Amino acid sequence: MSLRLLVFDSGIGGLSVAREIRKALPGAEMIYVADDAAFPYGDWPDMALSDHVVATVARLIGRFAPDAVVIACNTASTLVLPPLRAQFTLPFVGTVPAIKPAAEHTRSGLVSVLATFGTMQRDYTRGLIAQFAGNVHVRLVGSSHLAPLAEAHMRGEAVDDAAIFAEIEPAFMERDGRRTDTVVLACTHYPFLVERFEALKPWAVEWVDPAPAIARRVATVAGEAAAARGPTGAAYLTSGRSWPPALAPLLEGLGVAPGHPPLVLPAPQRP
Repeated sequence: MSLRLLVFDSGIGGLSVAREIRKALPGAEMIYVADDAAFPYGDWPDMALSDHVVATVARLIGRFAPDAVVIACNTASTLVLPPLRAQFTLPFVGTVPAIKPAAEHTRSGLVSVLATFGTMQRDYTRGLIAQFAGNVHVRLVGSSHLAPLAEAHMRGEAVDDAAIFAEIEPAFMERDGRRTDTVVLACTHYPFLVERFEALKPWAVEWVDPAPAIARRVATVAGEAAAARGPTGAAYLTSGRSWPPALAPLLEGLGVAPGHPPLVLPAPQRP
């Protein structure tokens, strides 16, 4: 019996989650959908974003009939999991800021969370801090530019070091002789910039990527039904555009091919 997974993100950053899922479930059929027509999500009002994502995912479920759905986007997951679970009986796995493991890992007691402004401002995120990081100083660092910079980098476009550093610099804080030692990557785009972050960091930190934990959760929810098959699947852009050539090796490594024919979805009604 084959297993079909739908992996959905606002853009191509969710491929960082798809990469880990492929390691955990090497034989699954994976349908990856990047909602590039509505990217970025970080500046959408909450209600409009929730309505848009729920409607889009509902259309994708109708088309692809997946066995489970992964929302590979922090900004969307903090909003849409309850309404999706209320509407469908399928398993849904979301992506939320890895605040708990970061709080457990830090030695200095100074943790920063790199996120979109949408994720940073959510009550859900602040609830995670209150629940799991009460004895840790957590700085929320919101950025409206870092996800688009990561998207451009992944597409093979030149991205200036100064532009990246300007977004991550606030994550490095010093208090009472202590320094930030742990930074949560609370957007699935950011792991694709980690090598750049490493080169630009003012001192050593641990970057916490939630993707491996998400993949383990998907494997637990989905089971091992696909383990005997080779990797298969397709990748789509909601804009209907072609995938950038720079991403061909990554898609090939995931065992997915650009979907054909392209998706045809209603154009997003951005507020």
